[in-house]
Amino acid sequence: MEINGLPLHPLVVHAVVILGPLAALAGLAYALLPRWRWLLRWPLVALSVAVAITAVVAVQAGESLLDARPELEPLVEDHEEWGELLRTWSLTFVVDAVLAAWALGGPSALASGRGARETKGILGWIAMALLVGGAIGLLVLVFLTGDSGARAVWGQ
Repeated sequence: MEINGLPLHPLVVHAVVILGPLAALAGLAYALLPRWRWLLRWPLVALSVAVAITAVVAVQAGESLLDARPELEPLVEDHEEWGELLRTWSLTFVVDAVLAAWALGGPSALASGRGARETKGILGWIAMALLVGGAIGLLVLVFLTGDSGARAVWGQ
């Protein structure tokens, strides 16, 4: 996979590096700041879907790059494993984000309070815990995947 002769993998990886932490921070804020849920609900869902899509594309592009340059296999073995784990984690984070968007309530942006939602009991607490855990895991995996990729490229 290439764009204008450049491998797609290093290009799309930058989207994951930006969208992953943004999605994770939006998830943490959504879970822990009920007053902001009315504002963060749809951006959280959109960011989680975007990071999952870019992670899937990054893994596919990385596999394509490795097929074209098999001599890189020993250098990128750790990076490949972290990338596959990040892809899987980001897909589960979409589920966490959608569940939290549905289960966690909060006040409305309207002065009248119309549109406020109640948190859905124990399911809301479970959704909050999954979202916090998923967000922290996403931050850690973006760092570990990026670090292993940089070490593979720059030889540190």
